Amino acid sequence: PPHKTADHVASAHDRLEMVRLAVEDEPFLEASDVELDRPGPSFTIETLRHFQDQFGPESTVYFIVGQDAFSEITTWRSYQALFATARFIVMTRPGAKEKPLEDFIHAEISKAYQYDPKMNRYGHPEWHTISCLSITHLDISASQIRHCIEQERSIRFLVTEAVRHYIEQKGLYR
Repeated sequence: PPHKTADHVASAHDRLEMVRLAVEDEPFLEASDVELDRPGPSFTIETLRHFQDQFGPESTVYFIVGQDAFSEITTWRSYQALFATARFIVMTRPGAKEKPLEDFIHAEISKAYQYDPKMNRYGHPEWHTISCLSITHLDISASQIRHCIEQERSIRFLVTEAVRHYIEQKGLYR
């Protein structure tokens, strides 16, 4: 990712292959290599616009993001244009308070977003919606996986078996 340092980051090709392996048994998911074909850094706004162009104006592009990443979205390139390009689904942890998320949306994105409790989403007169989806919290992060590998501890239940095998075979994160 363009906004991350290079320490302990797998190559873009390795990350793509791990995503492909992780979703290979999911019929409605597919990994895309569109960002690998671009020269230089790839930014989310360019990727979302690519898919909007590829699937046409009648299609709806959704961007699924975790609440932690969403809270840093103001650091992303052209972040306000993201909301005009795609519908957001923000994955929140159980028990996460709606108020801090609403405060963030109003302070950092747009005061025009209004919460609809029946739909559990924020609507905007000109931009796409921001929906909230509470998920079961799994205490797994990429940094935790890298740390386990550095400490030579098992990652068996943190990633799929195919991904674990790939990481071991390639010697990633060592």
